[in-house]
Amino acid sequence: MLEVANLSIGFATAGGFALAVEDFSLRLGHGEIVGLVGESGSGKTLVSLAIMDLLPGAARIASGKVLLQGQDLLAGEAGDMRHVRGRRIAMIFQDPMASLDPVFTCGQQIIEAIRLHDRMGRTAARDKAMALLQRVRIADPRRCMAAYPHELSGGMCQRVMIAMALICGSEIIVADEPTTALDVTVQAQVLDLLRELHRDFRTSVLLITHDLGVVYEIAERVAVMYAGVLMEEAPTAALFAEPLHPYTQALIDSVPKVGHRSSRLAAIDGRVPPVGGKPPGCRFAPRCAFADAACHETEPPLALSAPQHPVRCWKAGQIG
Repeated sequence: MLEVANLSIGFATAGGFALAVEDFSLRLGHGEIVGLVGESGSGKTLVSLAIMDLLPGAARIASGKVLLQGQDLLAGEAGDMRHVRGRRIAMIFQDPMASLDPVFTCGQQIIEAIRLHDRMGRTAARDKAMALLQRVRIADPRRCMAAYPHELSGGMCQRVMIAMALICGSEIIVADEPTTALDVTVQAQVLDLLRELHRDFRTSVLLITHDLGVVYEIAERVAVMYAGVLMEEAPTAALFAEPLHPYTQALIDSVPKVGHRSSRLAAIDGRVPPVGGKPPGCRFAPRCAFADAACHETEPPLALSAPQHPVRCWKAGQIG
């Protein structure tokens, strides 16, 4: 249904044009939930913003395509995305408090979005807004409609954002860190809600997060991104049972385990390289405990090491 094909995104820097996302590809099938994971600075959010044609002004797409059922969304006129964004692809942003306008009530914002897309009267739009809020399990939709964003909790605001994403019955939802700003209990409620919407409407979901624990709970397939490139991709069960890339293994090791007591969580030494600061060879080599001289000299290609399991590593499968 949605395919990101060989996408490269960059920024103009003092040293020239620098790629922050490079030759990145990913597919999202009908009714599928795919998790895109990686540390902050890996390029995940840039990919989501490129899909929605919402890249910041300083960013530029250098190459690649974003295909929605074969139609290249990057090749159309600027106004074409207005008929796609919200109608066919909706986005849930990381910080719901920042995504909602603080000077309008939640009801005003939902009604405005409904009337923009459906061209219905205010009374009918209000009724639809109330129904959407009930659909996302808001117990008192009337109070929510009258409230300003700052009067609601982060979890309630995120439910409002999900309700707005459902206005047109979008085929695809891009959720960028939808649970990051929420406590653990509310996280679980939001994930349950996304699961329910996926089940009831067969909505495809691209879930972007740095939390592999969240991905394990909901995603059918996982793509691991680091320093702007795809490092590994596999069905969720296969990825967690047998990760082939040291970076994926390190991310899994950093997830707290129920029943395991430890003085501290496992951490990955170092940090993601900045835009324009890509190291020679494998991008993860400076932080990798398995790297040898070859890893620091030549960047590995993305190769199929197992069925449905591409990985970018010279030592794929040797980390166990």
